[in-house]
Amino acid sequence: MENQGASVVITHHILDGKLQHYEKWLEEIVPTTKHSQGFIDLQIVRPIPDLTFVYTVIIRFDTITNLKNWMESDDRKNLILKANPFFRKNDKYQIKSGLEFLFNAENEGNKVPVRWKQFLVTWSAIYPLSLFIPLLILPLLRLFQIPQNHYFDGLIGSGVIVFLMVFVVMPNYTKLIKKWLYK
Repeated sequence: MENQGASVVITHHILDGKLQHYEKWLEEIVPTTKHSQGFIDLQIVRPIPDLTFVYTVIIRFDTITNLKNWMESDDRKNLILKANPFFRKNDKYQIKSGLEFLFNAENEGNKVPVRWKQFLVTWSAIYPLSLFIPLLILPLLRLFQIPQNHYFDGLIGSGVIVFLMVFVVMPNYTKLIKKWLYK
């Protein structure tokens, strides 16, 4: 279980007029995070200008231990203290191992579906995407005169599938089947 990787999903609700300050703060914390032991990658989902004020940061580490070490480190604690004046709500995060973050419904707290349900839901979501995304993406690549290359086509196709899974499909799909999934 330890070596399957770990993710943390952090949400920061930013006060009006503090987005620029928060962005500047990100320029400080992101490099510090990237230099932490076991760091793999991070993604920042920014708010929609003049519509939302929530930043979502997804950080992946190689092990739960390395992730917890970063989240509980003095460096991070000090940087969070520095950013507190920008937050509507306190720094909020949940640590998940493997792909559990895909099943993280905010209203379910730390409840995670059993593994066999995670498998079935993930498979049933990826299968149709893996059939239809190449049918849409490959003609677009050829339209832009990008030569056919099995590896590049696979890279782009899988990137689109993962993006859709994390940001579009799973948040909506898990809400739709929530009763069965968390039963």
